[in-house]
Amino acid sequence: MKIAMIIVRTLMGLLFLFASITFLFNVFPIPPMTGTVKTFNEGLASVGYFFPLLKITELLCGLAFVVGRFVPLATVVIAPIIVQIFFFHAFIDRTGLPVAIFLVLANIFVAYYYRASYAGLLTAK
Repeated sequence: MKIAMIIVRTLMGLLFLFASITFLFNVFPIPPMTGTVKTFNEGLASVGYFFPLLKITELLCGLAFVVGRFVPLATVVIAPIIVQIFFFHAFIDRTGLPVAIFLVLANIFVAYYYRASYAGLLTAK
């Protein structure tokens, strides 16, 4: 199970690293968008801070997953982002749905592996 966790954690980390680095360093041009996807992205981009904050968070969590340090923290921090990615692809743009499903399952798998780390968070006091 440890080898499977390392593989899943590394794949998830590399995916977030690739997504954040390509955005932050403008590696690829942004593809043209239409319809609801365009409206959604323009709304988030109009705020100004959202995409840089999102991509820096993805970069830091991706590094944590690849390096293997602070993985339980990265799992908790990246969870709302993964939920948003899943809902975006489930309801707005279905082309990335397989990747979104992988991210949900991978995050659940990694969180389950580190479940002992969350005992303090889940204890009622």
